[in-house]
Amino acid sequence: MHRRLFLLTVLAAPMARAETFEVTLTKAEWRARLSDLAFRVLREEATERPHTSPLNVEKRKGTYHCAGCDLPAFASDTKYDSGTGWPSFWKPLPNAIATREDGGLFGARTEVHCRRCGGHFGHVFADGPPPTGLRYCMNGAALAFRPA
Repeated sequence: MHRRLFLLTVLAAPMARAETFEVTLTKAEWRARLSDLAFRVLREEATERPHTSPLNVEKRKGTYHCAGCDLPAFASDTKYDSGTGWPSFWKPLPNAIATREDGGLFGARTEVHCRRCGGHFGHVFADGPPPTGLRYCMNGAALAFRPA
């Protein structure tokens, strides 16, 4: 039983990262800055339940920022309804995101994070609309909307 618990803990835990970012805070500072859900998503790579984020149905013009460091990440004119239950975009703003391979339990995926603070946004998939063909499937808890 202990071996199974250890294995599940190792497989489910976020992978250790050796990257450094412009905005770096302690775990306590991130907890003080973020809601519980935003902390779990941005700092522990959790995923919010589908169809729960108010940003999923946000239709106004504006910009979606990183909820951790306020870096503008996505423009509202690249947002679309992917039918997945998470806010989806076909293109990020220039110099806003970074990606890395995410070898999780569900196979290799491409994880998307804030290039400034390293906060986990979600994943990018190659099944999006033109012109990029990409679907940036983001956690609403990782983003803050600023109307134009």
